[in-house]
Amino acid sequence: MFSVLLAVIYLSYISLGLPDSLPGAAWPAMQQALGVPMSCAGVLSVIISLSTVLSGLMSDRLLRRFGTGPVAAGSVLLTAAALFGYSAAGHFLTLCLFAVPYGLGAGAVDAALNHYAAVHYPARHMNWLHCFWGIGAAASPYIMSFPLRHGADWQGGYRMIAVIQMSLTVMLFCALPLWRPTAPESAGARGQQHIPLKKLLRQHGVRRVLLMFFCSSAFESTAGLWASSFLVTSRGLRAGTAAQFASCFFIGITAGRLTAGFFTDRLGDLKMIRIGLCTAAAGTLLLLIPHAPAAACCGLTVMGFGSAPVYPCLLHRTPTAFPASQAQQMIGLQVASAYTGTTVMPALAGQLSACGQMRLLPVLLAGFPVLLLFLLADYVPAADQA
Repeated sequence: MFSVLLAVIYLSYISLGLPDSLPGAAWPAMQQALGVPMSCAGVLSVIISLSTVLSGLMSDRLLRRFGTGPVAAGSVLLTAAALFGYSAAGHFLTLCLFAVPYGLGAGAVDAALNHYAAVHYPARHMNWLHCFWGIGAAASPYIMSFPLRHGADWQGGYRMIAVIQMSLTVMLFCALPLWRPTAPESAGARGQQHIPLKKLLRQHGVRRVLLMFFCSSAFESTAGLWASSFLVTSRGLRAGTAAQFASCFFIGITAGRLTAGFFTDRLGDLKMIRIGLCTAAAGTLLLLIPHAPAAACCGLTVMGFGSAPVYPCLLHRTPTAFPASQAQQMIGLQVASAYTGTTVMPALAGQLSACGQMRLLPVLLAGFPVLLLFLLADYVPAADQA
């Protein structure tokens, strides 16, 4: 029974990745069809991310009331409905409307599954589960590139992803009985008092780790959203080819998390994070090479490979770095902080496009792993202190 549940959770992580990389891959074609400025991608990203932040902050209360299974199934259903809305949209304002459920569904399922995985599984499974997120994230640009390369519109790509997401929703609803015997944290969490946010933020190490999640997700989301546009505007690639090349970043994340799963238990979370950040920083340097699409493609792959263990390893430390009674609330707060990073930084990167300076994107991206290495230099959570 438990192994079946683990398989369901692995497939659920695909549903987390499918929508995340889709806007960046589709945007060059969407922007031309809708007749809006390139920087409007940042507006959609802000709406999605703000909605995700809201649902991340609400996730602790939702999980206490309903449990992991129902929250995960309902959230994926909400995301699937939003994707169907995108596939039928013909105006930018319609996209903005459906961006709200798009983000609400993503934040709740992210917090629910990450907390469950951090509590019940070792670090290798956390990396491998997020590897399945990378499979979904890497598949989306390829799926979107198929209609674009065959003369169809971008709505067809969203429609294909929506059908896949709805299939995963059906699987999650069918699997609801599997969660009950193996989710002891739900009943225990209901009896715990919800800590006020101000009090939680005053605890040692909380603000530092939230900033780490901000930077980690800012790096991934900015690269994922603007890589395709960078390749079009700064490297002269066509939209369909750029969408295919942009998936190299998510392929790198997938391969990196698959590899990290074999070493994390032995090396430890913090060492894996440091190795990954140095690798990601090196990858950004390859994007600086002019007139070399192959180098840019390689750089995106190395960036993804390096960033791969950072987010799952930070998440996996939460139940041991903070009191068990706070772990569920902390993961919801960390997810909210991560998506705050996806709210702020892609929008700021969009201003590079508005100013005609998209070539500076690699410089912006290089700052995140450097800052994270600085934050890790003396990072000692409260629960790790002697």
